[in-house]
Amino acid sequence: MNILSIAIIIFLVLETLNVFMLYFTPGTRRGNGLGVFNAYEKSKKDPEVHALVRYLINWVAGTKIIFIALLIVILITGDNITKLFSVGALILSILTYFWRLHPSISSMDADGQITPKGYSRILAYMIAGFIVVFVVAIITYFVFFHKLA
Repeated sequence: MNILSIAIIIFLVLETLNVFMLYFTPGTRRGNGLGVFNAYEKSKKDPEVHALVRYLINWVAGTKIIFIALLIVILITGDNITKLFSVGALILSILTYFWRLHPSISSMDADGQITPKGYSRILAYMIAGFIVVFVVAIITYFVFFHKLA
């Protein structure tokens, strides 16, 4: 097992935990739960809005399961070049957070719609941390395991 596989496994474990949280305790403030959004509790007062919120939560969790399943297949059957490109794809896909989601959550945080205040910054650091781990894994792979096949 090389550094790319280890990085993918760490991501898989964290994402799997996040899926369980989304399905079974979506309103929690732990593990990136929706409880940090003040509007989550407010949505419960309007059944139609809360039904949409629950649908979107399950949609996100289901999408994460697709990524988890694909990464498991890559871990089991993929060669080093496949794992290398998979980690690169993870970096690019995770970077999209900073394009659309971070501006939204930062704005909500600034407007007092997030509890605890400053959570958007913590989330940005955590997501940047994922990217750093993947970049370090790629660099380490090339320095110590530069053989691609």
